[in-house]
Amino acid sequence: MIMINKIANFLLLILTLTAHYIGIAQKGDPNIIIIYVDDLGYGDIGVNGAIGVKTPNVDYLAKNGLNFTDAHSSASTCTPSRYSLLTGEYAFRNNAAILEGDAPLIIDTNKETLPALLQKAGYTTGVVGKWHLGLGRGKIDWNKRVSPGPKEVGFDYSFLIPATGDRTPCIFLENQEVVGLDLSDPITVSYGTRIDGYPIGREHPELLKMHTDPYHQGAIINGISRIGFMDGGKKALWVDEDFPFVLTKKANAFIEENKEDKFFLYFSLHDIHQPRVANIKFVESSTMGPRGDVIAQMDWCVGQITEQLKKVNLLHNTLIVFTSDNGPILDDGYLDYATELLGTHKPGGPYRGTKYSVYEAGTRMPTIVHWPKKVKPGTSSALISQVDLYASLADLVNQKPVKGAAPDSKNLINTWLGKTEKGRDFLLEESYTFGLRMGNWKYVQPKDQQVPKWISDKFVDPGFRKEVQLFNLDNDPSESLNVYKEFPEIVAKMEKEMIKILKK
Repeated sequence: MIMINKIANFLLLILTLTAHYIGIAQKGDPNIIIIYVDDLGYGDIGVNGAIGVKTPNVDYLAKNGLNFTDAHSSASTCTPSRYSLLTGEYAFRNNAAILEGDAPLIIDTNKETLPALLQKAGYTTGVVGKWHLGLGRGKIDWNKRVSPGPKEVGFDYSFLIPATGDRTPCIFLENQEVVGLDLSDPITVSYGTRIDGYPIGREHPELLKMHTDPYHQGAIINGISRIGFMDGGKKALWVDEDFPFVLTKKANAFIEENKEDKFFLYFSLHDIHQPRVANIKFVESSTMGPRGDVIAQMDWCVGQITEQLKKVNLLHNTLIVFTSDNGPILDDGYLDYATELLGTHKPGGPYRGTKYSVYEAGTRMPTIVHWPKKVKPGTSSALISQVDLYASLADLVNQKPVKGAAPDSKNLINTWLGKTEKGRDFLLEESYTFGLRMGNWKYVQPKDQQVPKWISDKFVDPGFRKEVQLFNLDNDPSESLNVYKEFPEIVAKMEKEMIKILKK
């Protein structure tokens, strides 16, 4: 009996110390998770007026967190936004543009990144999901560890879709090595020059699950033709329908493995980017066809993360930032009847524009901050940009960026946490031209150029005009009335600021 009591007391001590240890972690810096959705528009979630699809898990975060109505990605396309988020630098300063699947890493490994800064603050850092920031330095050998990559820019752990779902290679990388690779079946990837390997979409339409535009008629993997060519790696190929389960499993495993220490997770979903191939679990879960179904699928993934945090008792002290990389797009290369099945749903909410566009819906993102310990539920109309997360989170964890890091990032941590609605005085919107916000004023830089065919084919208006464009979003959220002639002093002020930013 004495021995049993000693064992019981010992176990009780262990449980007490464990609870105390976790409690200390929760009392200090929060865990940080950025849930980065792809191509999700401002109006694509329930709390912002979605019609035809339900997003209960995202709405839960909004109900119990802070929902921003004027928060922006730095650009209206994916690679530039991701670059700015992780570096605190506008993408145009590094000529960052949408990358092919075999492009080299565009983040300078000599510069401090957001994850590297958080490492200094004692965080374990991880990225799960879409990368699309390039890998390696030259021609990539996919049959050995690919470097440089996430590890070299501050991530302790990585599980990647190397580029995006519509591009080869169609494999996962874990810690920069191909998952499930059989070296007797080596991987070769090519862009531009055709290689023998998987069937080609333009030659074998009978093998396709969905038809595509001329730009997506390369290698057919899982019944879907992609940009680029590929050979080998048969055992390593992904199945698009498994994305939500594979990615959430890896993200939740990262949370489980690091639950007793503070961690930073960049959870970069593939949804709702094309090709939109919902798992059977989510097919017909909306009235909008595949695009609506993958919104529901995305919402399920968000719920899985929330439930995992509850399970390990960390939801209370985890700062979750839910947002998107750029505005919505209906037709982006694959025929899935997104336009025809849209109904009365408005992907960009009341705002004009899309992905690839300088107008508001191109960068005005659904953005929710959830941190029960510190953030009171509500709505904020503050003007903020994702480029500011770097400096803001640095302040939160009491770390100063090294000299030269995050040149465009502003410390607005009190705004992100809802302590003030004071946001940016000026906010840059990058596209194929530039936009600038000042309060409710919106300035668009002139661009006398014909719209490229690949953009016009997507029924997108990028905002190219010979003349200046000026809109008052307060009474014209759809940017339909150009008032630049009536407010020359506003135009002059915003042009001056634009020049200042671009020449910095």
